[in-house]
Amino acid sequence: MTPRHSNDPFGGPRIHFLGDSFVQGLGDPEFRGWVGRVLQAAAPHATAFNLGVRRDTSAQVRQRCWAEVEARTLLGADHRLVLSFGANDAVTEGGATRVAHEDTLAHLAALLDGARERGLAALVVGPPPVVGMGADHLERLRRLVPAMAGICAPHRVPFVDVTEALAGDPTWTAEAEAADGAHPGAGGYARLAQLVLDGGFGDWIEPRPGRA
Repeated sequence: MTPRHSNDPFGGPRIHFLGDSFVQGLGDPEFRGWVGRVLQAAAPHATAFNLGVRRDTSAQVRQRCWAEVEARTLLGADHRLVLSFGANDAVTEGGATRVAHEDTLAHLAALLDGARERGLAALVVGPPPVVGMGADHLERLRRLVPAMAGICAPHRVPFVDVTEALAGDPTWTAEAEAADGAHPGAGGYARLAQLVLDGGFGDWIEPRPGRA
């Protein structure tokens, strides 16, 4: 990585949010998604980059991650990485999931290894449920989530489990069903944002030792 050297006039961390359309906030009429709401509540002085891409799997996030981060890196700044993926991995196409369970975990582990090598504090948000994909898709996510948490634990990376809470949330479900079967509106994203905040985002974003 060859970061640009510059004083950051805003101060605070530079947070790279990488993931899929839920990270992007697709469907929110307020164009804030969960990322914008979390930032407003817990990191209003951060410089944040929403790098969510619709339909991206863990493999695609891994492929583009470090080029995306490097292009936005300032030497000496407090860089952070937030990852959220898995819902697209568990979609079946041609009789198989887009990304196999064990490969999703391998991609996550590689990304966390890369963050550690680069000195980036990381946080992982689990995959939200996709209402229109039905019970089988939800069961695949239920198997994936504890395994993802198990990858995060030895890396000392916080993992925020949102799958089960959103699967039983009436606002998330109603808004997704009223739209494209996957993406909620403002209420659903507000609920997801609250889960991330309750999962420790505020503590995680506190200044790191040795940082301004």
